Amino acid sequence: MSTRHQPLADSENRDKQGIGPARRPAVTITLLTQEQCGLCDHAKAVLQRVRADPATPVALKVVEIDLASEEGARLGAAAGVLFAPGVLLDGRPFAHGRLAERKLQRALTRYLTPH
Repeated sequence: MSTRHQPLADSENRDKQGIGPARRPAVTITLLTQEQCGLCDHAKAVLQRVRADPATPVALKVVEIDLASEEGARLGAAAGVLFAPGVLLDGRPFAHGRLAERKLQRALTRYLTPH
């Protein structure tokens, strides 16, 4: 089952319609998942909470891709993700396994800091 561009919550739709949070810089989060994966379910819940949190400094666009699909296998291999879930921030490896909410929030805050 390859799922692609599957919204995790309605907040993304509200953002597109201009009735959600004020416009913020956007970050694409790619979530590499697999079927019957408890850690994948945990990662989805974390992403929903972070997306809904008004303190999150960026808008999140979440793309979910099955790690077993051709595209998922390619992305996983390039990012060094050997098992689901894998999380990429704007295409760069961020985490795999259990997703830590505070670590993600800190990374998104640092994302706005000029390098």
